[in-house]
Amino acid sequence: MKAANGLIAHNHDRLGKELWTADSDGEFIKLYAAFNEMDEAQFIVERIMDWVDKGGLRSECAVLYRSNAQSRVIEESLFQRAIPYRVYGGLRFFERQEIKDALAYLRLVSNYQDDASFERIVNVPTRGIGARTVDSIRQAARNSGVSMWQAAYHLIEQKQLAARALNALQQFIQLIERLKQSIDGLELHEQIEHVVHDSGLLEHYKKEKGERGRARLENLEELVSAGRNFSEEDLDEETEGMDPLMAFLAHAALEAGERQGDEWDDCVQLMTLHSAKGLEFKQVFLCGMEEGLFPHRLSMEEPGRLEEERRLCYVGITRAKQTLYVTYAEQRRLHGMDNFSQPSRFISEIPQDFVEEVRRMHWP
Repeated sequence: MKAANGLIAHNHDRLGKELWTADSDGEFIKLYAAFNEMDEAQFIVERIMDWVDKGGLRSECAVLYRSNAQSRVIEESLFQRAIPYRVYGGLRFFERQEIKDALAYLRLVSNYQDDASFERIVNVPTRGIGARTVDSIRQAARNSGVSMWQAAYHLIEQKQLAARALNALQQFIQLIERLKQSIDGLELHEQIEHVVHDSGLLEHYKKEKGERGRARLENLEELVSAGRNFSEEDLDEETEGMDPLMAFLAHAALEAGERQGDEWDDCVQLMTLHSAKGLEFKQVFLCGMEEGLFPHRLSMEEPGRLEEERRLCYVGITRAKQTLYVTYAEQRRLHGMDNFSQPSRFISEIPQDFVEEVRRMHWP
C-alpha cells in the first residue's frame, strides 16, 4: 500500500489522502525486465505454475494489462502449457469480432469454398449486400449443391439479382480475387497486413470512436504481429506441409475452439486494468510497463490524461493482496514491427525501497 501511495503522490490534482491497510507491509514488489513480450509471457506462466505447484489456486492469479491486444501473447503461453484461463469482462483474442472478421477474409482468400467465411464478411464493411441478397445466394447454393461463392458467380452471370445488389456482389467477388492475387508470394505477416488494410476492415473500425474503437484497431495490428511470430516458428505435426497462411489459420481455429473458463472454474484471470477495478487477487502480474504502452502514448502529452493513467496504475498495484509482479519488455513487437522502449515512468515513481528485481526461472 505504501508503494501505491508513493506512486499516486505524483498526481498533482489529488487531495492528499492515503489508503492504509491493517495487514503488514507485505512482500516487495517484484520487478522483471523481459527481453521481449514472449519472454515476459513465459516468465508470468512459470510463476503461475510455481504458485500452483505450491498449493495455490489458478484463480488466485490475475494478469493485468493496459491494452486489450496484449492478452494474445499471454493467452498463447497459457495455451501451450495447457493452463486454463478466462478473459474477465471480455473475449479471448481469436474470438474478438474484428479478429474473426480478419480471419474470415484470410480464410476466404485461401479457400473460395468456405461458406461460413463468405457469409461473415460479404457485407463487412457494409457494401449494400443485405440479408435478402445473402438469402438468395444461400438458397441458390443449396439448390445447385455448390458453395456460396460459386452460387454468387452464377447469380452474377445470370443477372438474377437487383442491379444494385448485383453490382455490390460483383465488387465483393473482385475484391477477394484481387486480395488473393496481391498477397501471393508475400511473407505471412505481410499477407495478414495487406488483407487487413485492403479489405477495408481497418478503415471500418477506425469509425468506432473511443477506447473500444482503439482497442479494435490495436487487436488488428496485433494479428499482424502474431503472423510475424508464427512465421518464425517450426510448424507442428498437424500443420506440417501446409503453407504458412493455412497453418496459421488452423492454429487460430484451435485456440479459438477451446472453451473459455467459467466464473466458477479454477482458471487464471486475464483482464485490462479498467476491468480490474474492485477486484483483488493473491498474486497479480502487472505487465507491459513501458513508455508508450503504459502510460499509453496518446496520454503522454496531456497532463490530465497522464494522471488518469497513473491512477489506473495505482488501481493495478492495489489489486494484489499478497504478491505483485511488475514486468516490462526491452523489445516488444507492436503493429508487426519490433520496438525498443524505455521502462514506464511509473516504475521509477514507485518508492524503490519497496521494489526487488527478480530473474526468470528456467523450466524444462
